[in-house]
Amino acid sequence: MLSAVMEDYIKAIYTIESDSGERVSTSTLADELDVTAPTVSSTLKKLEERGLVDREEYKGVTLTEEGELVALEILRHHRLLEAFLTDQLDYDWADVHDEADRLEHHVSEELTDRIAESLGNPPVDPHGDPIPDADLSFPEESETIRLADADKGECVTVRRIRHQGNAELRYLADAGVRPGMELTVVDVAPFGMVTVETATGTQSLPEDIVQLIEVVPLAVADGVES
Repeated sequence: MLSAVMEDYIKAIYTIESDSGERVSTSTLADELDVTAPTVSSTLKKLEERGLVDREEYKGVTLTEEGELVALEILRHHRLLEAFLTDQLDYDWADVHDEADRLEHHVSEELTDRIAESLGNPPVDPHGDPIPDADLSFPEESETIRLADADKGECVTVRRIRHQGNAELRYLADAGVRPGMELTVVDVAPFGMVTVETATGTQSLPEDIVQLIEVVPLAVADGVES
């Protein structure tokens, strides 16, 4: 049986590697998990002995096939818990990540499946992150772009809010930006800020926030010149 710490490492490796497409360095993991490099090296050695990671000196670490399956199970637990907490217990979407982090290590597969069934087997969590199904396969997704790459005049639908902190989520909630919402790109500033029209009005979003938002372009908005 894996410890909660080991599961945290596996999930972190999967997430970082999925975003970057590259093997994960010890220093990157140390920063992500807020631990020292020697601590990372020690834990990675244990994971390697269990056949869950492949390490190469100076080249970083990647998950083995078995390690990836473990990561997908953890993500399924985590994202279904986030969906359950928001849908059934009225948690704010900015509060569910930390709560799910604590609970994900302690739920059985049977409970996870029952949660999924009670929610109607949702394809995504409250932040738009895809939820692996019972076979640990992801649902089909529309191709997305970052809001930062959208053109002036485009009408887009928000699909996903990438790796986020509570402050960023509360900022976006106040701005009326959530998965499923439609936005019109009013202006794109040269220094990265993007101004959008939402259901609650016009919002100017700073570059660090814009980079978190994945959207699906719909059409050029009427009356707005490119």
